[in-house]
Amino acid sequence: MEKKYVPQPMDTSDVQLPEELNALIEQMAKNVHEVWAESRIEQGWSYGEERNDALKTHPCLIPYEELPEVEKAYDRDTALGTLKLIRKLGFKIEKE
Repeated sequence: MEKKYVPQPMDTSDVQLPEELNALIEQMAKNVHEVWAESRIEQGWSYGEERNDALKTHPCLIPYEELPEVEKAYDRDTALGTLKLIRKLGFKIEKE
């Protein structure tokens, strides 16, 4: 019997974040990439021109600043989604 997974993320489309969080989103996106890259490297992956699961090479094992814009957008979406969820759940985000 095949299990069919149906993702059900919380709807955060009604959450509007203030513009002053844009810098935070970018910092979070960079950190998302750094955490991912660190994990991959610990698993034995290294940079390669093309992704190769057998050889454990990946073209995104480079500094965030050097990533193609499409890859940065993926990390930004993760950061943005996280911040929106935090707000949706009733938490406040404040800088001290």
